[in-house]
Parts: sequence; structure tokens; C-alpha cells
Amino acid sequence: MSEQSPKPVVVAVGNDPVDSALEYAAAEALRQDCGLHVLHAVHVTPTGPEMVLLDFAEIEQIGYATLHAAVERAEDLVQGRVPLTSALVRGPVVQSILEATADARLVVLQRRDLSRMARTVTRSTSSGVAAHAHVPVVSVPTGWTESNHDGGLRPLVTVGVDIPERSAAVLAVAAADARSRGARLHVLHTWWFPSVYDDIIMSRVENDAWAERAREEIQGVLDGLGDVVAELPVEIEARHAHPADALIDAGRDSSLLVVGRHDPLVPIGSHLGPVARAVLREATCPVMLANPTHAHRVSRTTHHSSSSAPEPFVSF
Repeated sequence: MSEQSPKPVVVAVGNDPVDSALEYAAAEALRQDCGLHVLHAVHVTPTGPEMVLLDFAEIEQIGYATLHAAVERAEDLVQGRVPLTSALVRGPVVQSILEATADARLVVLQRRDLSRMARTVTRSTSSGVAAHAHVPVVSVPTGWTESNHDGGLRPLVTVGVDIPERSAAVLAVAAADARSRGARLHVLHTWWFPSVYDDIIMSRVENDAWAERAREEIQGVLDGLGDVVAELPVEIEARHAHPADALIDAGRDSSLLVVGRHDPLVPIGSHLGPVARAVLREATCPVMLANPTHAHRVSRTTHHSSSSAPEPFVSF
């Protein structure tokens, strides 16, 4: 791909069926008028269980067959309207995908339906890539289709905002996506305290005051985005609720959920917060992880007169 070509949408496929991820990636490539790149990673350790029955050449051949099947499906979806390329990469799956997609516009993966026990035992490729990629990553649940969440109405993109004044980058990504698909933008900000404090600290009056201030702060950020949000239908919702529960519930009526990835304060460790992990695991619509511009948490005790009050949980 030449340096003059638009950055492609990359869809990483595995051995399981990935029709939902392919459909999302193809639709996004068509909306953005850019290339679609299909990627498959093959990783076999010399002492792994795969080597008992198959040698590396046979496993690589299976990998090429998997990639070929995904490319054929992608051809059906794009119908020659955008460039279609593919590649087989070798090595640890998450690291190989990260290295191969460093210059992508967007990385799309399919989330498998796993039991809670399987999630504990099996490392999630979607979470691994989403936690460490430097480009937006979309996790598409198995069974999702483009028409699942529209209901005949104008589609909806929901973006979760934790700290309004530090949300410009994530809001811009969500607004651009909403504009590209002719969707409404739903900006959702929630807060909650540990249950032992919640009823004591937050009266209804304080909740209303917090919500009003949050809406004003979010509107101020949106006003600063200029053409990105010009004439875009936007609804700002700020309410007292558990962030993960509120986002997962909003996803039932959304075409896409957008949440911010933690800033990499250190070069190691995961950059996904507990809310982002819960949403990636449970949402019924595609989830996009986007990069914020600043650290993911700050104190908001200025909203309350008591300096001893614990900080609410708002981290995504």
C-alpha cells in the first residue's frame, strides 16, 4: 500500500467464524472510502499441543485456508468498491496484530461468546489488542449485524465520558463516526459511590447539581470541536448510575459504543479500566476503544463541600 493511500480498516480474523467483524469492517471501509485489509495471525510453539497431531507446515496451511475464506467473504461484502488486501502473520497473536496494525485507521476484531469461566482461563484477543493498540479498536460481538440496532430509526452512537474536561479526543472520535454513518450522538456521563457511602453522600439536590454541571462541561467541550459536531444531532445525558451498567444498557439501542482507553502512564500493564473491560465483555453492540488526551482520573471534590467525601467511581 503506497504512502499516499488512505489508511485501511484492518479486520483480524481467527479460526472461528467472523462474519460479524467482517460485516462491520467492510461497512466502515465503505463509509470511509478506504481500503479493507484482512489479517490472520498464526502462532504455534514448538512444544505446544498443536504439534502432537500437526506439524508447522500443516498448521500454516490451515491458516492460509482460514484467511482465504475470510477474504472471499470480504469480497462479497465490498463488491470491488474499495481496495481489498490480506496478509498472514506469524507469532504471538496479540503482539502480531499490534505490530501489523500500527498504521491502520481502525482495527476490528470479533468477540467470541465465552462463559465466565472460559474468560478467566482464556486470554481475550480483543481485550489484549484493545488494551495496547495506539489506534482505535472495535470489538464486534458474535451475531451482530448492521441492522440489529437501528429499528428503522436514525442510528445512534453512544460515547461514555468520565471526566468531561478531558474528553475532547474521545468525543471527536465518536462525533466523526456518528457523522459518517448519519447517526445521532448520545453523550453519557454517570457517577456512583461505593454503596456504603452512596445514600449518605448524594442527595437528590446534589445529584441534580452534579448532572447540570456535567452537562455544561460536556457542552463546552462539544462547542470547542467546531465542524466535527456542526449540525450533528447530540443528546447529553448525565445521571447517577453505575458507569458499566449504564453503558451496557445504552448499547442495546446503539449502533456503536465508544469509550476511552486509559492513557499509558507507564509503558507496561493494561490500559483498560474496569468499566471498559465490562463493556467489552457484555455489550450487545460493537464497542470502540479510543485514545484520550490526558490521564484517566482526576479528583472532582470541588463539586462537594466535604473534603472527606470519597471520590466517585467514574473511570472508564
